[in-house]
Amino acid sequence: MAKKARQRISYVLELPNSSPGGHRLGVNGLAVDRDNAILYSGGRDGVICAWNLSPDLVAPGNHSSVVDSASPPNGRSIAATRFRAQTQAHTHWINDIALAQNHSAVVSASSDLLVKVWRPLGEDHKEPATIGQHADYVKCVATPSQSTNWVASGGLDRKIYLWDLAGGGKTMEIDVSGEDVTEKGSVYALSVNHGILASGGPESTVRLWDPNTGKRITKFVGHTDNIRSILVNESGDMVLTASSDQTVKVWSVTAGRCMHTLTMHSDSVWSLYSDDPELGVFYSSDRSGLVVKTDVRGTFGELDDGLSLAVAQEHEGVSKVVATDNCIWTATSRSSINRWENVDTSADIQLPEVFKQHRASIVTTRSREGSIPGPPLPPNGSSTKKIPARAILRISNTAFFPPASNREDDESPGGHARKGSEILTEPVSSAIEPVHNLPEETIEGQFGLVKHRLLNDRRRVLTLDTAGDVLLWDLIKCRTIKSFGKRHLEDVEPEVNTLEAVAPWCSIDTSSGSLTVVLEPFNCFDAEMYADELTLEEQVDFREDQRINLGKWVLRYLFANLIDEEIRRDEAFRHKLNQAVEKRMSAGRAGPGMAISIPPLPSGWGFSDTPGTTPRPNGSYPPVTPGFAIGVATPGSPLTHGADGLTTPLSPLDKRQSAVSRPSVEREDYFSDAINPPDAAPNTGAPPTPATAPPVEEKPAKTPGENGKEKEKEKEKEKDVKEKDKAPSTPFGKKFRMGMSFGSKKLGRSASTAAAEKPAVVDEKAEESESSSNHEKEFGDSFLGVIQKIRNEYEKELAESPDNLVETRICPSLPNDTPVLKLPPGTKVILQEETSGGSAELYRGTVETVGLDADVIEQRGPQWLGEVLLTNTLPPKDPVKVSFVLYPWRDELPAMAAADGNNRLNANRMLRVKKILAYIAERIDPVPEGEEAAPDALRPEEYLELYCNEQLLPNTMSLATLRAHVWKGGNDIVLHYKANGRKEIPMRPVAPGAEEVSGAGAGEGAEAAASQAVPAAA
Repeated sequence: MAKKARQRISYVLELPNSSPGGHRLGVNGLAVDRDNAILYSGGRDGVICAWNLSPDLVAPGNHSSVVDSASPPNGRSIAATRFRAQTQAHTHWINDIALAQNHSAVVSASSDLLVKVWRPLGEDHKEPATIGQHADYVKCVATPSQSTNWVASGGLDRKIYLWDLAGGGKTMEIDVSGEDVTEKGSVYALSVNHGILASGGPESTVRLWDPNTGKRITKFVGHTDNIRSILVNESGDMVLTASSDQTVKVWSVTAGRCMHTLTMHSDSVWSLYSDDPELGVFYSSDRSGLVVKTDVRGTFGELDDGLSLAVAQEHEGVSKVVATDNCIWTATSRSSINRWENVDTSADIQLPEVFKQHRASIVTTRSREGSIPGPPLPPNGSSTKKIPARAILRISNTAFFPPASNREDDESPGGHARKGSEILTEPVSSAIEPVHNLPEETIEGQFGLVKHRLLNDRRRVLTLDTAGDVLLWDLIKCRTIKSFGKRHLEDVEPEVNTLEAVAPWCSIDTSSGSLTVVLEPFNCFDAEMYADELTLEEQVDFREDQRINLGKWVLRYLFANLIDEEIRRDEAFRHKLNQAVEKRMSAGRAGPGMAISIPPLPSGWGFSDTPGTTPRPNGSYPPVTPGFAIGVATPGSPLTHGADGLTTPLSPLDKRQSAVSRPSVEREDYFSDAINPPDAAPNTGAPPTPATAPPVEEKPAKTPGENGKEKEKEKEKEKDVKEKDKAPSTPFGKKFRMGMSFGSKKLGRSASTAAAEKPAVVDEKAEESESSSNHEKEFGDSFLGVIQKIRNEYEKELAESPDNLVETRICPSLPNDTPVLKLPPGTKVILQEETSGGSAELYRGTVETVGLDADVIEQRGPQWLGEVLLTNTLPPKDPVKVSFVLYPWRDELPAMAAADGNNRLNANRMLRVKKILAYIAERIDPVPEGEEAAPDALRPEEYLELYCNEQLLPNTMSLATLRAHVWKGGNDIVLHYKANGRKEIPMRPVAPGAEEVSGAGAGEGAEAAASQAVPAAA
């Protein structure tokens, strides 16, 4: 079975006071539907917006050359643009949009690798549907006409795909890898008609393809920088290209070469647009914000005789420009869209005198030669006004252009004659004066997030939006905490940051203008916090020093509705199974036998009065999740009790599940694992010997059903022997379930004990192989695979015990493990899969709808998510430990060093200072043997203090925080302990055995040293 690509979970927090009606970040795509008077825009926030336009703006032939922006065209008042609809189509930037199928479909290309189609005019109002996917960012999309049923898209994966708009998937694939440098084959620009598909990119080469066969027709070489935009005329014999080399080139397909190089721009040209089938009039925009209208109608192929006008000047680079006869719309890196009045460039345009004379001579010459008529005249009654001379641009380096002095003279109020002695001089450059200085209308956007700072607790984030406001967010509760107004992010951060060091468990992304939290399976369960640090609306009784796993906590309530739905489905499935059991039980009651055999409860499922878990219907308690029975720091749920009245740290059920669960973090907290195995006798202070190991022959006979359970137990027993040998606990270990662990050696049973028990395991395996030939089923590496595995367990259980009702195995985490969260229902939940070019979206819903989408999540969700949500099982991972050494302050207290002087320790990074003080007190001030500590005795943290770098450490500080903010180094942390005077501690020698265990070089002598430890209190 092929391994699935790594999947991750993201959730998007809702912006406060956000409402539909505008983009939050810059706009990259524009498209106009003339038939329905709708403007569509695609933004960097992944949103597509639809805007209702005034019919006058799209009516043909109503434009004028009026330059006075204070008065509307033709003196008519134009209604303001109104918001119509919007959809969150993508999770990353939308790079381009196009209209298709008679303007009924909006096709979008995005950096989330997807090509989607949205049908906003439909009655069902469906969300955008995915019609294709690239392996990298999709940069452009194009359609040949409104009558075709396919679109083309190009991206950074150096591929052009043709997609069926009806959902038929890919119809053609074209590889456009660069000839010299493969990576330069990325597609940044695309244009297509029925016979030609043109593409361009960083290779600076224009390539033409046959969209019907996918074969290359030809290529055009001439640009010297990235090609950003392409237009192909309807007849397919002319191609326009705009490039970052500041030029627009006109190519002849029939001649196979560049016919003209237009140089009206002085910066990188980013966009081209034309609604003229033969490209007689086209619009261009550049990085400086200049918008140019070029009219080459009637030039008879001599484009140098055309007219280029600087229509508008934006404050930022214009990434997209579209136009109608009356208006021009521009998109920039701002969230707003500007509408400018169009300029009529017909033959009757009011140009400065020097340009008018030249234009008239061209028209006269063309008329004598019987050429095609020039640009049409404006409609009767349209008002005109003279075009500023500085708004006229030199269309190319070879085009006629009068000297600047002549243009300025022509514009002067009275004009003046040049004296004969005056010499005409052409300045190096003249400032461009656009026809319009201000837009007619601005379609306002909203404010989006542009910057963030994750605080030390990794539960809160500061963000800065486009309005300059600073917000503080809670990543767990998925809402804002506080607004700081318009301030610098760097000034607010010290005010709200804390002195903590928490393991990375998520990453933050604000590239789409919203706060997106990304959870990766390899680290999202690494961070924990102590329950006593929580501020909850509802009071919860936590165990002492209980820790909350942040990743598990937030996932539990992001998918709360999904868990409820899976529980309902599980109940329905078990109901069908139990119906047959109840029928058999009813038949048995009709003819009862003489004797009744009551099977014993499985080991570890005993009754308990502890309210830590919810009892099953039969009154028993479900198995606790391994890894959460944490000694003193987090006492576990009901466990098996030993003969000495103490709860053993590893119940048989823990052993059974430890193979799939994360190793118990809490048992790793406190320096070592010198703890008896659950099947061992009470601690007698001496290590077990081979003579005490129970022989295999003495085991009672087992039924086939018991064989399977025993096999699982013996596997885990063998694993325990290999990985972590057990030894009798020290007094500290018995009281706190702590010990010492150094180097690669851990305390445990002696090698002879393991050797003695190993044959018994082998014999048990042989016995199992003879008694059962069943093979374990394989389940898919998905969320559905977890459900199938649970149901398979039901069927096995029913086969082994046909007269017992099947009980649920779905056991999500309880409120005392993951306190109840009331997340905003609109919080978006996204499932993504890692690809070579980024992350592809597999599913998107909300906290409210995940239950309704259970079927989709089951098919596409990862296995680790199913195990966390349904079985409360975390992926296995070793805890991170921190090494340190302990010294008495100025030798005022007994030393803890071993005989060789080595006192190096290590413990879980979350261990608190007060637990270290408890360990010190156990070693230097133990309770005498046979006595119990007085009820009113001082706790260790009340009479002992811990210092690092001469700084007193708070009792609640963790080792991770201590290393990051106090020690600030990579070597072992050096700690000093001292008494605060509230209790007198005598200077007496410490039992040597305990210190020998603590030595990093104890090596093979660790087992013997364990038996010499100071006895624990009764």
